[in-house]
Amino acid sequence: MANSSAQSNDSCNRALNPPSLRQTNHPIRFIPVLQQPSSDELRSALLHYATSPIVPQQTLSEIRVSFDVLRRRSPCNFLVFGLGHDSPMWSAFNSGGTTLFLEEDPSWFQSVLRKSPSLRAHNVRYPTKLSEADELMESYRKEPECIPPKARLRDNRRCRLALADLPGEVYKMEWDLIMIDAPKGYFAEAPGRMGAIYSAAVMARERKGEGFTDVFLHDVDRKVEKKFAMEFLCKKYLVGGSGRLWHFRIPPASGNETAGTFC
Repeated sequence: MANSSAQSNDSCNRALNPPSLRQTNHPIRFIPVLQQPSSDELRSALLHYATSPIVPQQTLSEIRVSFDVLRRRSPCNFLVFGLGHDSPMWSAFNSGGTTLFLEEDPSWFQSVLRKSPSLRAHNVRYPTKLSEADELMESYRKEPECIPPKARLRDNRRCRLALADLPGEVYKMEWDLIMIDAPKGYFAEAPGRMGAIYSAAVMARERKGEGFTDVFLHDVDRKVEKKFAMEFLCKKYLVGGSGRLWHFRIPPASGNETAGTFC
């Protein structure tokens, strides 16, 4: 298990021999071909995808965006909002690092872990609803505890967007990569990704180690994801993307202070 101290994994800056992607007959399924001996985690992922008829939810071009960053930064600290068919893949791509998944659906959480028990994951609850998105956007601007330089997460119940009750290790770790592909955000009573997007921005700004935080947001074709991304992850930090996935590279707030705004 990787060191869970608040400092970023120093090895994140080391480059590895990049694995290549080899497509099979399925348009999205692919197998990493390593130039170094495979770890048990990588072997398990290979077996999983070689024997499963279900492919990752993201397209190959979308996956490639995050994969290319992981290829440069792994092993590192990787936080993923969401647990799914692609989880063994992300964990294997960061072999030797810490990959932690957060999932809101208890039944789905149990289903995925039954098939992939080695995944490091927590079942979490989100206090928001998608139908509240506009209200949350307006209310955060009136609450000082939501706005830099006072913005924070843990136990911050004054800010309705802050994910204040996540497992302790989420706050203790300094995350190098954050993937936002959950919670659900396609019906009114769903939690929506407002809190996840806001909280990822706060985590990135609080970074104490060197370098940037790479944040990947999926489903940016949807109104709420796009609106909250522009407000908190910031257009000026948008460095790439493909299909329905955007890639932001966010600097720490220290030395890049923007009092009263995230952007």
